[in-house]
Amino acid sequence: MANPPLQPVRGTRDLIGEDFRAHHHVISAARRVTALYGYEEWATPIFEATGVFARSLGETSDVVSKEMYSFEDRGGDSITLRPENTAGICRALVSNGLTQSNLPRKVFYAGPMFRYERPQKGRYRQFHQIGAEVLGAAEPLADAEVIAAGWHILCELGISEGVVLEINTLGDAESRDAYRAALVAHFTAHQDGLSADSQLRLAKNPMRILDSKDEGDRRIVATAPTIEPFLTEKAASFFEAVLRHLATFGVPVRKNPRIVRGLDYYSHTAFEFVTDRLGAQGTVMAGGRYDGLVEEMGGPATPCVGWAAGVERLSMLLAATPAAPRPVAVIPVGEAQEAAALGLLQALRRAGIPAEIAYKGNLKRRMERANKLSARAALILGEDEVAQGVVQLRDLDAGSQAVVPLAEAVSRLSA
Repeated sequence: MANPPLQPVRGTRDLIGEDFRAHHHVISAARRVTALYGYEEWATPIFEATGVFARSLGETSDVVSKEMYSFEDRGGDSITLRPENTAGICRALVSNGLTQSNLPRKVFYAGPMFRYERPQKGRYRQFHQIGAEVLGAAEPLADAEVIAAGWHILCELGISEGVVLEINTLGDAESRDAYRAALVAHFTAHQDGLSADSQLRLAKNPMRILDSKDEGDRRIVATAPTIEPFLTEKAASFFEAVLRHLATFGVPVRKNPRIVRGLDYYSHTAFEFVTDRLGAQGTVMAGGRYDGLVEEMGGPATPCVGWAAGVERLSMLLAATPAAPRPVAVIPVGEAQEAAALGLLQALRRAGIPAEIAYKGNLKRRMERANKLSARAALILGEDEVAQGVVQLRDLDAGSQAVVPLAEAVSRLSA
């Protein structure tokens, strides 16, 4: 009895054909745009010591407590497949001794992330992110420029319509301390109505309750105080500068006082690009300022700001999948013409023209293969053509055919 066909692991998928082209298109556009803003691309390992993420995401977060793929390796060390990449970028800054030189550094990344959660539209257990981080810049202009780069990517992809930048401030340490006290008072007064997870967060990290998806928690959060009355003059001035720079960059903004980041090393700007075109999974890009994360990784205090975006969600917003490049088909009529055909084939490729040759078959079969490949043209080489140093150039869209010198075929197709 034959073995049953193997299937991908639940929550993963193969990227083939149109799916891969859309995926590649998103990442390529992000690479092009971030390069315009002075970013260099880094690639960090897809697994790290578990402590990298436990420190950066917090022991009480859902990601750490419920969603991380962690395991003990053969050496007895606890290893985790990365659930996000900001922590890895900051760890790399410290590990490579880059915290004191050539700051700020602008870093772009792209790659797979891993979280154990219920798969649904636009959400997988292996998913992919692009991200941009500015490491070592404390100025509000850095916040605005990294957001502007994200908006530029959305515009480049043609998906900015219907996407809105929602933004908030988390203030400085003094602002957050005052705000945290107000939140504790509010949530303590409603403690009996909080979910078990949020009751735990109340003791350890009350700002995380604002992120809760529990319906009962959401009703209590709706009446919770916002941070604005607790902002110091310095923190309010920082936020005003970010908004002013964003207006200059031409990025449309909507304030949302419910956007938060619960960990102490987050400060000032927090933001999300959101859309109503993806149902419940409406956030397509999110980030903020995290001035204490490098210090958590064992480095010096280093101000940083950045964002991450899901490639799968961005791909879903594309109006159309980029078409595959249309090749030129090189068709030898007989075996004796194969050597000349192969020389022509490689000349086309060296000139940057996609070119294909069928491995076998007569003229009819090879033309059928050319049509299946959606070839734009065919170069047909028979015995007479090779003897005369010419080739039959057939335009497969127009249906026309002409005899051209073999030496001119590549330049004709380049034009």
